[in-house]
Amino acid sequence: MATVFPVDENTTDPRIKAVFDDIRATRKVTRINNFWRALATNPEMLESVWRHLKTVMKPGKVDMLTKEIIAIAVSATNGCDFCINSHTAAAMKLGLDEEGLGEVLAVVGLFNMTNKLAEGYQVEPDVLPPAAQKK
Repeated sequence: MATVFPVDENTTDPRIKAVFDDIRATRKVTRINNFWRALATNPEMLESVWRHLKTVMKPGKVDMLTKEIIAIAVSATNGCDFCINSHTAAAMKLGLDEEGLGEVLAVVGLFNMTNKLAEGYQVEPDVLPPAAQKK
């Protein structure tokens, strides 16, 4: 159950409308989903999160499908139903199929388990990335 009443996606508030219009244009969608509408109850937060998302989720060295797969993995680990569904839909638009989703979730499950085992055993890292080896 929501803790706030989401802002109407057809709001006339100029600050919120500007972000909603940018979301529609950037994502090529006609409706504003519940996440953005809930954040719009705090326009400053809405602007900040949207700006940060656009910065992080733009094409770069890591391709968009991989970024969405990472988002699925983090969302599954954090137990966020909204985000699991949203990022699964986005990844499937980019070509992930149900078999691939199964592989992603298998990796998530495996590494949630092995991370907790390493944490519980307090295993000292002895395989390090190049920058850490220079210390």
